[in-house]
Amino acid sequence: MDTERPSPRYADIDVWDPADILDAMIEGQFAAVAAVRAVLDSIERAAAAIEGRLSDGGRLVYAGAGTSGRLAVQDGAELMPTFNWPRERLLLLMAGGDQAMVRAVEGAEDERWQADELIRRHQISSRDALVAVAASGTTPFTVTCMRAAKDLGALTVGIANNAATPLLTESDHAIFLQTRAEPIAGSTRMNAGTAQRVTLNLLSTLLMIRLGRVYRGLMVEMQATNTKLVKRKEEMLVYLTGRSREDAQKAIAAADGHLKLAVLLLHGCDVQRARLLLTEANGRLRTALALLAPPGR
Repeated sequence: MDTERPSPRYADIDVWDPADILDAMIEGQFAAVAAVRAVLDSIERAAAAIEGRLSDGGRLVYAGAGTSGRLAVQDGAELMPTFNWPRERLLLLMAGGDQAMVRAVEGAEDERWQADELIRRHQISSRDALVAVAASGTTPFTVTCMRAAKDLGALTVGIANNAATPLLTESDHAIFLQTRAEPIAGSTRMNAGTAQRVTLNLLSTLLMIRLGRVYRGLMVEMQATNTKLVKRKEEMLVYLTGRSREDAQKAIAAADGHLKLAVLLLHGCDVQRARLLLTEANGRLRTALALLAPPGR
């Protein structure tokens, strides 16, 4: 396994000058990003396939163990405040449970039974899409999650850093990140982890854009959970409509904080019609605005 093997290049890294150590490590980080760039087509295909399941009301599921699992869970968790992705349509399956997010849980990644139990308990189905992440591509918990979900008809995406491994060969969409040997053998929190983090970020963000949760480069589904974000939401509404901050504040209040509704309100809609337009547009604000004022009218 490339991610586990020692590299002769770094055999004496512990006696190098600190500047040389840092230079070698940052070089590895650049190579990790390059590995992601090499598979952008695979990421695009995976996002399109996931979109199909989620557009039909399915759930987005992340599965992993150790570093890979923590990266996957973090990516999924950020979809809720950033894009207001519904909590009930997000599953975060981490070997060892919540406690494994902050400390290693001995043997958790080997617990195939736990993976099977989680997939059954959450009633994974053909409407769902599961993203499984493991640097090795062989982690028993993660591979079992992927296999069990696939057996139940779910779409599966496998992300791994070693070629021809089960997570890649058995998933519906394989994303192989060729990061090779680490500066510290087996420390996949480094190059492999960086490539995974970038891949997850690209995949989920592209997916949210395709699902209409971004408009004109703005997070129009963002949850305003603090004073800073409340002000940001007002500023976005001013930017999108050209109206005053006072108008924006009133529209946001009338829309119960829903930015897309507030935009439509400031375009002359009442709340009921704005909701109907967004429903007809599958939540896409650009489409709703086009329905409100068709070209040529």
